Amino acid sequence: MSDFFAARADGYDEHMLYDVEGCKEGYVKMAELLPQDAVQLLDLGCGTGLELDEIFKNKPSINVTGIDLTQAMLDKLKQKHPDKNISLVNANYFDYDFGTNKYDVAVSFQTMHHFSHKDKIKLYSKVFAALKEGGQYIECDYMVIRQEDEDFYYSENKRIRKEQGIPDKEFYHYDTPCTIDNQIKMLSKVGFRIVKMNWRVENTTIIVAQK
Repeated sequence: MSDFFAARADGYDEHMLYDVEGCKEGYVKMAELLPQDAVQLLDLGCGTGLELDEIFKNKPSINVTGIDLTQAMLDKLKQKHPDKNISLVNANYFDYDFGTNKYDVAVSFQTMHHFSHKDKIKLYSKVFAALKEGGQYIECDYMVIRQEDEDFYYSENKRIRKEQGIPDKEFYHYDTPCTIDNQIKMLSKVGFRIVKMNWRVENTTIIVAQK
């Protein structure tokens, strides 16, 4: 997956802003949804920082920890915002230690729709622990309505991996969107007390979960 995004780093911003329905508006909406008093922000899969472009307009002094698998993406982000309070981490966010009770808000934008329910639940547990009491996790992602659609994408992913001999633990770029209902259930399962869909344009959907 790192190779996939490294090869697309130069044209990534234009693709997300103009080719993926709802993303351009989603970046703005995510920034609007940030708690007014947020000081410490964790960005999972921050990429080139398109969500941060909007967040910095509202909160130019916010402290950001951005984690991404692809160094080429992080380099683009650093070039765009050399004067901001950003700590960039080139790592797999499933393995990286976020710490505990550290962040006011955590965000992810179009990065979670590649993973299994099991992996997401483990990750969401880490996010929950990393947030301060009352903190929020805001996820904007590709989500579907019907269970049949989710089942189809997961079965296709399984078939392609088997045909190409890709190990289960190896990251591979194939979209496996979950239903909105399942996303809410997973976040509720790890302890978030209020989990709601907040916004949706086409399949681009925002869910806000409060600790």
